[in-house]
Amino acid sequence: MKKYPVWKSVMDYGISFVATVVFLPLFFVLFILASADTGFPGIFTQERVGRFGKMFTVFKFKTYHSANHQKSSFGNWMRKTRLDELPQLFNILKGEMSFIGPRPDIKGYYDELDGDDREVLNLKPGLISEAGFKYRHEDKILSQQKNPLKYNDEVLFPDKVKMNLEYYRNLSLKNDVRLILKAFGVILNLKSEKHL
Repeated sequence: MKKYPVWKSVMDYGISFVATVVFLPLFFVLFILASADTGFPGIFTQERVGRFGKMFTVFKFKTYHSANHQKSSFGNWMRKTRLDELPQLFNILKGEMSFIGPRPDIKGYYDELDGDDREVLNLKPGLISEAGFKYRHEDKILSQQKNPLKYNDEVLFPDKVKMNLEYYRNLSLKNDVRLILKAFGVILNLKSEKHL
């Protein structure tokens, strides 16, 4: 097992601390709007699989109405802009997540991998990943399948595992910086993408 790189921890804590301070006013505004839109509190929490298969509580802004469990229009906008994931900065500060790594998944997937595939669990879940870029329209892809769950289990998830293993086996500061810059590029182009 590779030792978790010091540079990765420094980058995670450094960027997340600065980002938390910078975006704190936005955080409070979105919290108030999400609470008014979907019901108080406007924070969604769920158990996800973390590093070494240890469960942790992930934070997001709530995007579904508490009463009818339907996605709200404001929640849909937050999901498209990825602002619903802003509270995960606190997960990074707590050391549960990283900026770069596999997206935190529910129990029954990463925790049930076998053999060499379990190397993925040596990574902290992240906000950004190559698989995340490839499948950023995942909801739309799944909605077009006859059996979305089967397609996810047999096609999407195995491909994500493959991509995340490749990332793990080629860990480098250069690659992490590249992915962060790629994320900024995606954010800047969000308005011009019709399907986001």
